[in-house]
Amino acid sequence: MNLLDVEDLWVKFPTNTGVFDAVRGISFSLGRERLGIVGESGSGKSMTGRAILKLIRPPGWIEAKRIDLQGQPLLNASEKEMRSVRGSRISMVMQDPKFSLNPVMTVGDQIIEAYRLHEKATHRTARTRAIEMLEAVSIRDPERVMRAYPHEVSGGMGQRIMIAMMMIPNPEILIADEPTSALDVSVQGQVLNIMDRLVQDRGMGLIFISHDLNLVAEFCDRVLIMYAGRIVEVCDADKLHDASHPYTQGLLNSLPRLDAPKTRLEALVRDPEWRQQPSVSGLL
Repeated sequence: MNLLDVEDLWVKFPTNTGVFDAVRGISFSLGRERLGIVGESGSGKSMTGRAILKLIRPPGWIEAKRIDLQGQPLLNASEKEMRSVRGSRISMVMQDPKFSLNPVMTVGDQIIEAYRLHEKATHRTARTRAIEMLEAVSIRDPERVMRAYPHEVSGGMGQRIMIAMMMIPNPEILIADEPTSALDVSVQGQVLNIMDRLVQDRGMGLIFISHDLNLVAEFCDRVLIMYAGRIVEVCDADKLHDASHPYTQGLLNSLPRLDAPKTRLEALVRDPEWRQQPSVSGLL
């Protein structure tokens, strides 16, 4: 059984000129794998991640045939039922996660709160688990970091703290929305290795949302390419550079590559007809 099945998902927002479709009828599944979702800014990647957790707030709304978590329907779940899913079964690392931390609470208090929210544990047990989780994300002095406030840690450490907080309830699925976009290359590699190790060790599913096709090609197992709210192509990550859709080719050709240097990068040319094409299915 797949960890997650999403079929015919739409995310809509009312505007002065009518209803705007941010996500338009996409379908995909997630197994125990690293699934990449890539595309330009505004293509619907982040909205897809938020819609899975029903984090689209009014006046926006979600429509779908189904959103199933290991066979459990989430589409019509109440807010109370969703609170038992968020964090404990599906966690999401938001874009630029350091700024998702509460600036007036210590790092330790925030991780402990995240754990005790889902587990009936004493403060001492939760503190021990928090320290273990900080060690798992390669933070050298977890005792000191537990006492620190978010503004006292670096960007890379902030990313790792947020990953630790999202992983401590031991979820089945992790949605990572551009978790490395603000990091330099060396720290980016460390964070990806940490996420990869945690996912592999725990047998989780990972949805990795990014605009960096080269990064996704190296890190993920399967890739969904989104354009204007729809999936235009699905392929294995190691075959991403052989993609056939002109949009995917255009994205790839607009990126610099060390193994294939160019004197001039190509500009992405968009065909208006791509918006009208039906979404490609990413169902397993």
